[in-house]
Amino acid sequence: MFLPNRVLVDEQVTKVSAEGLHGAFTLLPRHLDFAVVLVPGLLIYADAGGGESYVAVDGGVMTKVGDEVRVSTLAAVRSDRLEDLERTVREEFRRLTERERSARLAQARIESRVMQEMFEFEEAL
Repeated sequence: MFLPNRVLVDEQVTKVSAEGLHGAFTLLPRHLDFAVVLVPGLLIYADAGGGESYVAVDGGVMTKVGDEVRVSTLAAVRSDRLEDLERTVREEFRRLTERERSARLAQARIESRVMQEMFEFEEAL
């Protein structure tokens, strides 16, 4: 699974379940090659030992070519326990909201300073 700045998951899996634009699906090793647009939601994959892992994805694209499955997404959070994933996603969204709020505040300060400079320039003329 690929994020813009790193690889989140790189391991052998036996099954992948997710939700695309046309509904939920499960992908097994012998299925035909295809590509699907993922909607924001839960992606579940099973390893060779039968253990499941969970990934909350913010949409993306999944491709299967031969025995290789690739998922590209802008944001994803992984966990081996569904209960932990819910908490982690909530914390991540809170951090994103705080960063967005800080960015908006910084932008407002810059815009205010620019307007002030323009008024001072006009008064000087």
